[in-house]
Amino acid sequence: MSVHDENIRCSIKEYRRRKGLSQDELARIAGIRRQAVYDMESGRYLPNTAVALRLARALGCTVERLFTEDPPAELEKIYLLNEAEATSRLSLARVREKLVGISLPEASAPSFRLETSDALLLADKSIDCLIPRAQLAGTVLILGCDPALSVLGGLISRLTPGIRAHTVFAASRRALLSVNAGNAHVAGIHYHGSNPTEGNLEAVRSLLPDLDCLVVTFAAQEEGVMVAPGNPLAIRTVEDIANGKTRLANREEGAALRKLLDTQLARQGIPASAVRGYTEEVHSHSEGGMRVAGRNADAALGLRVVAKSFGLDFVPLAVTRCDLVIPLDLRDHPGVTLLLEVLQSSGLRKELASLPGYDPSEAGKIIRSPG
Repeated sequence: MSVHDENIRCSIKEYRRRKGLSQDELARIAGIRRQAVYDMESGRYLPNTAVALRLARALGCTVERLFTEDPPAELEKIYLLNEAEATSRLSLARVREKLVGISLPEASAPSFRLETSDALLLADKSIDCLIPRAQLAGTVLILGCDPALSVLGGLISRLTPGIRAHTVFAASRRALLSVNAGNAHVAGIHYHGSNPTEGNLEAVRSLLPDLDCLVVTFAAQEEGVMVAPGNPLAIRTVEDIANGKTRLANREEGAALRKLLDTQLARQGIPASAVRGYTEEVHSHSEGGMRVAGRNADAALGLRVVAKSFGLDFVPLAVTRCDLVIPLDLRDHPGVTLLLEVLQSSGLRKELASLPGYDPSEAGKIIRSPG
């Protein structure tokens, strides 16, 4: 056997699981040690020709199916997840066969913290890859608008060498549609439905009726209105937002918090036109927080944890749950496998419980599985 070439992708695990074989069973059929199967599946070694042929015969496929060579990353076509805000510095992930690039901001306001990039986007839309290619196989890309997803990503990245997570802000609808299109591995969503536990399932059934997926609980959190310290306008309910005086920073259409506001206005029989600033949209919790902190708005939709980070007061309107949507065929991706393990860990629960407005008691609970 030889040391693994980072440009060679090994698919033994996928074919073995399709056949319903354990590593021991495959090793016995192919006449090799179980450790050899483990080393090949984990990317440590490539087999010689004779072993490769025996494995292919045991798995009912060709050697070319088990071992494929990727083109150099610089020559691959790249899909830019946030092309409208494209910068020269990218994070990278591979979703199935697609190379996905995530543009990094020049600096993250208000901290102005620079992120380390995986690649540089060149003028001809090719890339200069700055990381070993093997890292892409262990990278999981998570989209969602819950700030605590970055905590989940951090735990994943520090637990196992070779596996890491990128978490990217996206409203629930965009996260779901991106996963369905094969542009991310996991979508974090927090929809409001007929009851607190069904909103996300209703959204999956409605938007992605043909997607075979797992839906797994992440955490529950308080949603509501971020207001200036001391709540000078005495905002308590949506009626107070619709008093014609309160300047609202609303979320964009399709965002879960926008749907929450619309639902509560409809229940009270209040037209959207009664809300000053209803059409003034922000595209993230933090942008809304900055509007209120900078006195450019009196109220903004958001989470308690975001309000606290900006030194604002918070008026709760609802408790909702963030769930993770994972396509079934990506269940065995090494980053996804580790993600599901981290969801069950006490470390994650302790981290989330320390955040204002979070309840992680149901983290890791599978609320929809295929079949």
